[in-house]
Amino acid sequence: MRRSTFPYPVKKFCLGLWMVMCITSIMVFPASTSVEAAQVGLEDGKYSIEVILEGGSGRATITSPAIMTVRGGKGYVQIEWSSPNYDYMKVENKTFKPLQEAGNSTFELPIIDFDMPIAVVANTTAMSTPHEIEYTLTFLQDSIKQDTSFEMMAMVVGTVIVIATVVIISFFWIHKKRRTK
Repeated sequence: MRRSTFPYPVKKFCLGLWMVMCITSIMVFPASTSVEAAQVGLEDGKYSIEVILEGGSGRATITSPAIMTVRGGKGYVQIEWSSPNYDYMKVENKTFKPLQEAGNSTFELPIIDFDMPIAVVANTTAMSTPHEIEYTLTFLQDSIKQDTSFEMMAMVVGTVIVIATVVIISFFWIHKKRRTK
């Protein structure tokens, strides 16, 4: 049985790099939704949009401005609650699950229309028994701004991946040269 010639730190680094690439691909390419989103007339990319939340008890809030993603000319928004206790949301009777299991509940929902209240339901598990609570979300079209932070993050991640690849290739090349002497 042949033992690996790569030192443990290199193996650990490669595993870490692989994990970063997997997580990044999940963040950059989230699963698509099944409700028809409105055409937004913007180039594909990341934007920010102001969202007004109404309804419920008034204790829960959402992050605004929210992240808006345009894919195929259609708009989707990430609704992040001030609580981790929402386990699903409904828009037009379509159910959406949270994007992640840890932290505050965050959902990617289609933007059906702008500047008018859209009825949604959010199920909270914070009470003694789960409750569906009715809310409205209003997406303010005039507040849309290009989100350059996402593009910057993508460039940084891409640069890190390129640098890591060069370092790994250089290490293997140097290691191979030393073995041939």
